[in-house]
Amino acid sequence: MHGRAWILLGCAWAALGVVLGAFGAHALKTTLAPEQLANWDTAVRYQLLHALALIAFGLFGERSSGKDYPGVLLLLGSFFFSGSLYALCFDVMPKMMGPLTPLGGVMMILGWLGFANEARRRR
Repeated sequence: MHGRAWILLGCAWAALGVVLGAFGAHALKTTLAPEQLANWDTAVRYQLLHALALIAFGLFGERSSGKDYPGVLLLLGSFFFSGSLYALCFDVMPKMMGPLTPLGGVMMILGWLGFANEARRRR
């Protein structure tokens, strides 16, 4: 995927994160328990952080060519991590799907390490 595509994906992911953050702060404030709201905030925070990471990876990709696996891991990891937390807030995810949260976390970690590896390799 071209660097510009990662930038566009990151911007869309960030926009969705802002929408979900506002939704949590306003519409869900009286619906969710405090612990669920804290989980919602964590999901939004990680989504927004990784949206910025995707934009950075895209900018990096504009300057040099290489492998895209770090971007894929960052996107899928934040999707699984944040998405599973959003779903858990509404009890719409079966408990057996709970491992998606740590799986997403591991994918994000691997994405960051892959990004570092690509930066080292591309120079």
